[in-house]
Amino acid sequence: MQKTVVVNVVGLTKRLIGEHTPFIASFLAKGKSTCIQPVLPAVTCSAQSTYLTGKYPSEHGIVGNGWYFKDECEVKFWRQSNKLVQSEKIWDTLKKQDPNFTSANLFWWYNMYANTDYNVTPRPNYLADGRKIPDIYSHPSSLRDTLQGELGTFPLFHFWGPKTSIKSSQWIADATLRTDELYNPTLTLVYLPHLDYNLQRYGLNFDIISKDLQEIDAVVKQLVEHYRKQEANIILLSEYGITNVNRAVHLNRILRKAGYVNIRMERGLELLDPGASKAFAVADHQIAHVYLNDSSIKSKVRGILEKVEGVENVLSEKEIQEAHLDHDRCGDLVVIADKDSWFTYYFWLDDAKAPDFARMVDIHKKPGYDPVEMHTDPRDKWVMAKVIGKLVKKKLGFRTVMDIIPLDASLIKGSHGRVPEHTDDYPIFITNNTSANFHEQIPPTEVFQQLQNHLCADH
Repeated sequence: MQKTVVVNVVGLTKRLIGEHTPFIASFLAKGKSTCIQPVLPAVTCSAQSTYLTGKYPSEHGIVGNGWYFKDECEVKFWRQSNKLVQSEKIWDTLKKQDPNFTSANLFWWYNMYANTDYNVTPRPNYLADGRKIPDIYSHPSSLRDTLQGELGTFPLFHFWGPKTSIKSSQWIADATLRTDELYNPTLTLVYLPHLDYNLQRYGLNFDIISKDLQEIDAVVKQLVEHYRKQEANIILLSEYGITNVNRAVHLNRILRKAGYVNIRMERGLELLDPGASKAFAVADHQIAHVYLNDSSIKSKVRGILEKVEGVENVLSEKEIQEAHLDHDRCGDLVVIADKDSWFTYYFWLDDAKAPDFARMVDIHKKPGYDPVEMHTDPRDKWVMAKVIGKLVKKKLGFRTVMDIIPLDASLIKGSHGRVPEHTDDYPIFITNNTSANFHEQIPPTEVFQQLQNHLCADH
């Protein structure tokens, strides 16, 4: 098989390739490209699973970055077991064709316990005293020690949160190159998240994001030049495009005011109680799954949501099926934002009663996606001093919470999840294999076949 590397440059679109990305622009000009019709929802876990299985969420079951686990009555985001993906992956298919085929997965999601030969994914240590220590999970387990011994500890706090920077993508790229030197896998999947950060913070503001584009361009150049020397097939692709937004929509607050969301009080703070709610929303960027514990109110809930400013469409039964989302994990209703809006998970009506995790970076406790975790309060001049003070307390063994995240959804200026109006904002597929054959636009399920073609054909 032909050695192939797939570089997932999160958020990369035709609109972003130009003067600030000279290397990627050159790679585009010399190769072949197409745009990918976004999967619905156009979010990380759904898109990646669609690319790697050639199936839609209705079959592979990844209906978002998280969903309501009905048997546990809990909303869970960012799970890591590959067993959650319910369709055969490309590495399983190719291993059947060629027993010598090997694969490496560097930070694509649902990485843990996959049948890839070499895996690396973030996996912090959560200590009994409340501390979160940066770390990774790897297979083989010795790879974890090799990579962190040579490259330093994975910079987790530059991967997500207010300190996000190019450091995390650079570390992943360096780890990819070292893994390639050690094992020489046939297929390598590498995830570079850098553009995701400021595009969500500031939208398509090139005065700000030009630096981010230049930084990721340099990392891509490093990877491409390495694999070119091996005459590998090199694919640059993305999962979605991020577009400007100016309205945050709080679906759970609307459902709460209508009497459908149940709240549990703990220590004077409010928690969403999904198992006891008649209806609640699991917000995921510009898509939300609405789950009903009382099916008799379905038409009433749909009627309420359809009238909400910022909601473009509410899908039910047939529409959900047509959107390839008809899976048991899917909501009873699926709400799609308009082009200017995105959905928060917020369910409290008074900020003083917001749960403690709302003001923290806590991707597992929040019953929905929260991009505000990338911000600190811009009005707080002493926020960094507070952070330093809290870190000192933690190192001294005192319990403290890093409650520095504002409750101001208006800070977010870019989002994704719906299908954008313009194809310049679609995810992109670029290859150095000029003999590749595809149309001007391909469905997301065809990425699987394109990867297989690259691996099974001569360069």
